[in-house]
Amino acid sequence: MVLHTMSQTVVLGVIGSDAHVVGITILEQALSAAGFDVVNLGVQTSQEDFAEAAVAHSAEAVLVSSLYGHAEQDCQGFHDVLDDADIDAVTYIGGNLAVGQDDFEQTRETFEELGFDRVFDSETDPEEAIAALERDLHLTTSESDQVTVTS
Repeated sequence: MVLHTMSQTVVLGVIGSDAHVVGITILEQALSAAGFDVVNLGVQTSQEDFAEAAVAHSAEAVLVSSLYGHAEQDCQGFHDVLDDADIDAVTYIGGNLAVGQDDFEQTRETFEELGFDRVFDSETDPEEAIAALERDLHLTTSESDQVTVTS
C-alpha cells in the first residue's frame, strides 16, 4: 500500500432532493486532478450519508452542492449531524443556493450562520474552490515537500 503525504480526502455530494449532477462531476474531476482523494456521493444525498461517508473515509473536507435553490432547508441542522458524528472537517457549500438569489452576500451570511466555512455561488470556478481548500487544509507546498533532482 502506497501512502501519499499530500493526499487529502474530500466528501462531495448533492444534498437533499436535488438531482443536478453536472456541478459535482466537474468538481470531482478538478479535485482529483489537484491530487485529492474524492468520495463522490452523487445526487439526492442525505445529511446522514454525508456524515457516514466523512467518518468512513476520515475526510478532511465535506463539499455540498445544491443547484435547485432549496439548500437552506436542506442544510438546516447539517452541522449538528456532523458534530454528533464527531466530524472535524472543513465544510463548503456551493451552487444556486437560493431561489431568486439577488444578493449573494445575504445568501453567504445565511450559510455561514448554518455553519459552513465557505460559501460559493454557481459562477465559482472549481480552481477557486480548490485554492481555498488548499489554504484551509494548509496544503501549500513548503520547501521540505519539494524534491530536488540532480543529474
